[in-house]
Amino acid sequence: MTTTSSPPPVAPASGAVAARAIDARKVYGEGDTEVNALAGVTVDFAAGQFTAIMGPSGSGKSTLMHCLAGLDELTSGSVWIEGTNLTELREKDLTKLRRDRVGFVFQAFNLIPTLSAEENITLPLALAGSEPDQAWFDEVVKTVGLGDRLTHRPSELSGGQQQRVAVARALASKPAIIFADEPTGNLDSRSSAEILGFMRRAVTEYGQTIVMVTHDPVAASYADRVLVLADGKLVHEMFEPTSDSVVDFMKTFGD
Repeated sequence: MTTTSSPPPVAPASGAVAARAIDARKVYGEGDTEVNALAGVTVDFAAGQFTAIMGPSGSGKSTLMHCLAGLDELTSGSVWIEGTNLTELREKDLTKLRRDRVGFVFQAFNLIPTLSAEENITLPLALAGSEPDQAWFDEVVKTVGLGDRLTHRPSELSGGQQQRVAVARALASKPAIIFADEPTGNLDSRSSAEILGFMRRAVTEYGQTIVMVTHDPVAASYADRVLVLADGKLVHEMFEPTSDSVVDFMKTFGD
């Protein structure tokens, strides 16, 4: 394990919960077109843990993550970030919570093309009127290997480098939790391994909390825990997964 002089973004107490869903239900449409995207999901996400969410298309995995992150609203039930009930927040307060306490990493990178890598990384802090913790910023940049790329714009970076910028941006504000939606879906196997390896180190070495939606058993094997959803319900949970154990279960699940 690498030793760093920078403090971790999160110093969770034993048993601390970074995010929680309680009887989470999400219904789209009505009548004959009604779809129960979430059908009563109750689950905790421990602080300092890397969780992968898997399931077939339409299982509710992305809906669950979007509701946990405050990007979508539940039909009923509640979601929490640390001790805050998102379902009770006004839009202004919800926006502030997403900005200050939640990090996002998405498949499409979502970088601003006219900004440099450094400006993209610090953009959420700039929008909040905050200055980056320089020691932590330097540590993140060093860890993702972007030291010689900070002045480059996204068009001058490879896909793997762009996703490293996106991961660094998510970490820069030391959020309570990072949500990642298929973060390696657009990357080759080597770039995927680099990103997943860094996310794994962010949890192990810096105490970060990450929740990742993925369909890839190899990506899931980097996590501490795998949750499997089907038809809007939590149907299986495994700890210390390997790619083989995930594949074996998904084969059984598909029968």
